[in-house]
Parts: sequence; C-alpha cells; structure tokens
Amino acid sequence: MRFFVVCPGGLEVPLAQELAEIAKRPDSKALGAWVIDPTPTSPTGGIGLAGPLSAAMALNLHSRIASRVLLQMAQAPYRQEDDLYKLASGLAWEDWFTSKQTLRVDVTAHRSPLKSLNFATLKIKDAIVDRLRDVTGDRPNIDTAFPDIRVQAHLTATQVTIYLDTSGEALFKRGWRDEKGDAPLKENLAAGILSITGWKPGQTLFDPMCGSGTFLIEAAQMALAIPPGGIRAGMYGDDAKPSRLAYRPLMTSAHGFGFQRLKPFNEAAEQKHWAGLKESSLNEILEKRKQNPHAESLGISGSDINEKLVAMFRGNWQRAQLPDQPIVRQIDAMASKPPTNNKGGVMLLNPPYGERLVIKGGRGQEKDGRDASYETAEPENRFELNLETGRQSAKRSSRESLKKLQAQEEQDPKFVEFLRQFGQHLKDAFSGWNVFVLTADMALPGQLRIKESKRTPLFNGPLECRLFKFEMHAKRPASTESED
Repeated sequence: MRFFVVCPGGLEVPLAQELAEIAKRPDSKALGAWVIDPTPTSPTGGIGLAGPLSAAMALNLHSRIASRVLLQMAQAPYRQEDDLYKLASGLAWEDWFTSKQTLRVDVTAHRSPLKSLNFATLKIKDAIVDRLRDVTGDRPNIDTAFPDIRVQAHLTATQVTIYLDTSGEALFKRGWRDEKGDAPLKENLAAGILSITGWKPGQTLFDPMCGSGTFLIEAAQMALAIPPGGIRAGMYGDDAKPSRLAYRPLMTSAHGFGFQRLKPFNEAAEQKHWAGLKESSLNEILEKRKQNPHAESLGISGSDINEKLVAMFRGNWQRAQLPDQPIVRQIDAMASKPPTNNKGGVMLLNPPYGERLVIKGGRGQEKDGRDASYETAEPENRFELNLETGRQSAKRSSRESLKKLQAQEEQDPKFVEFLRQFGQHLKDAFSGWNVFVLTADMALPGQLRIKESKRTPLFNGPLECRLFKFEMHAKRPASTESED
C-alpha cells in the first residue's frame, strides 16, 4: 500500500528520520516490509512510503510529527472535473466503508487548472455517493464536523491523487490538552522542533515561558516512551483522565482513529496486529517507568509568570499519563535560573509575538484584564486544511498579504524592552546553554541583541516562523595578575 504522511511545513527532514525509527521497531517489522521515499530537498508537506496496510496503525500510534496518515486509493491524469468523477466512481468504496457511515471530502491543489475547488470537491463526493447507492441501494450522509470517513484528494497541474484518511481527527490532537480553543502551539510542531534542537531524553530541558506546557509534555512523553496516540488508542483504560474539552471522536478505543472505522482494519488479522502494537508499547512504557519513576529524574522543567497557565500545565501533565507533578515554578522569565548545576542544557521557548503581553506589576495581562499567555492563539485561517496537508491552494497574493500583515504589526515598546533585558539575562545566567526560540518575529535576534547561530523556517499554522538557535558561550574567567 502507498501512504502519504502529512506534516507541518518545514518538518519533512525530522519526519523522515522519525519514520525510519518507527519502521525499525520490532513490532513494525513484524507487520511487513516498509520502503520510505527519499527525504525531499524542498518542502513537500510530508513523506511518502510503501508498506503493509497495518503500517497505518503503527504510524498513527507512534508518529509525533505527523498531522495525518493518508492511504492512497488512486492516482491518474485529469483535465476537467468529469475526470475526477470517473476516477472516484470506479473505486470500490463499498470494500472500505458502508453507506450508513458519514462522509467528508476535501480537496487541495497546487497549480491546478480547475477554476473551482468547491466544484471539484462536489464531483468527487457525488462519485462516492453514487457508487455506494448503486452497489448498496443507500447513500451515506455528509458530516463536515465529525465524519466517520474522510476522503482527501490532491490536484497538481496534471495529476489527481485520492486518499482515505486513516487518522480521523488531526494527530496533533493527542487528547490531553484542557484549554478552550485550538492549541496555540500544535503538539506535532512542538515534537518536530524538539527533534530539530537535537535534544535527547536524559538531557536537561528548560522552558522559562512554558505556558500550558506543550514543549515539556511532548519531551516527557518521548523520555517515557509514551506514544502520542496512546489516549486515542484507549491504551490506559480507566486510568486515563481525558480533557473535558476533548474532541468527540477521540476518547473511545472504537473511534480514536480513522482506520478504526474502515472495514479492512476490523478484520481479525488486522485486529491482532493492532493489539500487538499496543501491547508492545505498554511494555516499553512500563520499562521506562521503572527507570524514571519520578518527574525529577527526567531533567525536564519550566516556569511561567501566569498562575492560571501553570495550573493548566499541571493538569495537562497528569492527563498525558506523566508521573507526579511537573517541575514548574510561577516566576517571571527574568528571574529564571538554570534548573541544575550542570554547565549547559537545552532551553526551548515560544514567547508571545509582542502585542499580547503587557508587562505590568510583574504579571502578564491582556488589555482587557484577562491573564495573558506566553503562547499565542493562531489567527483564523481559511486555508488551514491546505496548510495542514502541506499543499497550499491559496494564491501567492494571500501568503504575501499575511507576511505584510505580520510585518506591519506593532509591538508593545515594553515588550521590546523586555526582550532586550531577557537577552542580557540569558548571557548572564545561562552560559554554556543552547537556546532555541520559536517566533514569528524575524527581528528577534536583534531585539535580544544576540547573534543566532542557526535559523530554521517553520509554519505555526498560517504563521511563518523561525526557530532561532543561540549558543550561549561560557564566559571566560577574568585574568588576575599574580602578586609579587
């Protein structure tokens, strides 16, 4: 089978590395042979691979960086909308799902000659519905919010590829986050960034603006071999305490992933594979827990000025199946200190993008008086689906408009001054550390007054960002003259 594993733009290299690691797992090898496509040299929004059908199970359970795992159903040339209908209507959808299940169809495109993606979507949807009605005598209903089945099509200038989505809800929705609205920093982006930093379990990791704890929770789950899809897979039974705001289809083992609603995955052989993957993962977790029974042993810690966010972080930590309480303090980032006596470590943070933080009275507040977060919410973006699949259909002018809007955004002068002071604080208190900062502010190094050693382009939703690396070199000891 052919798969396309989707990721946020800029994370193709870390994703390729992760896929290779998943394929090398003994439980993955037992499923059959995997062949991963060469790592792309330019952004593609994902990585292709060939593998057994049950590879979809391992990928959805273990991939921390993937957004979705798409199973390729067909690929063919096209010239007009009727070609899409003909291709889709010729596929045996009845072998994959029933007319009693709800359906959603999405289409993305890159340089497609078709004038309307909405019309293209309609033609593919009609083809699937007509096929099932002809074969079964009944047609599926459409549900754009929580569909049982998701079909994805992608159009290039000459080719159309049709996929079945084996993930269901996007994979960054782990099920442990307990906050209103969309996650300001998506969990899979955080995991990809951790890979880029080179951080490994056992190394010291510190986030002085940890917010609700996305970076630190992802790192702790890595250290304890907790699969990102564990809650959605129903691995923890009654011990799991899912978020009050959890996405409706996620919280039961019968509906956690899209593949669990597809006929071939419910056959006895595939169910045995799924049980084996979960059992193997649980054994890994138990072994890691013996090695690291307490949170202190992980070397992962954070701080934040906002009391509510610190409390939210603690709740998220427990729902993520992590031990004890997280090592976190409610303090201003300017008062943060290295968490250990070790000379060096990795600092990773996602500061606010300027206007959301007003430094007043030592507390972070928004202009309307509500507590401010060091993490920022994504602006609404009507091209989100295209960005998620890494294959944008938005016109270049839309991207340029977004960049222009970002450039024109005025920053609070107090926040600019805070960055200058924070840069000096890093020099004084964190010598020997590697500091990584994710930001949409391309001028951040100048505001910190520190020269970056590396910058990596990334997308946080629709926001074009940079991950800046700063090497805080240890200070040379002052020379002293010997007394006569």
